[in-house]
Amino acid sequence: QVQVVESGGGLVQPGESLRLSCVASGIIFRMNTINWYRQAPGKERELVATITSSGSTNYADSVKGRFSISRDNAKNTGNLQMNSLKPEDTAVYYCQLARNSRKYWGQGTQVTVSS
Repeated sequence: QVQVVESGGGLVQPGESLRLSCVASGIIFRMNTINWYRQAPGKERELVATITSSGSTNYADSVKGRFSISRDNAKNTGNLQMNSLKPEDTAVYYCQLARNSRKYWGQGTQVTVSS
């Protein structure tokens, strides 16, 4: 059984940082692409960052230069480092592991940026 668990969310002030983590089990982690999505209230879920099995990365324009995605295959862990956070980054953040047609989601972690 595949499990994906996010952690690291919280309440921070604008300009501060958070590091989200995503730990997976029951899956050949290194062969999966890791996607981080977010969904704000009343908005559609949007793709924030991607790291492929080979380590290639991609970011939404709204987070380029502020967010950094990484992975540690030895620990079955993906990370999203979020710097210079803005109120508009407030959302539930979800980790997705994807390989071909198979996609596995975590339960999400809340990030709130507010003064």
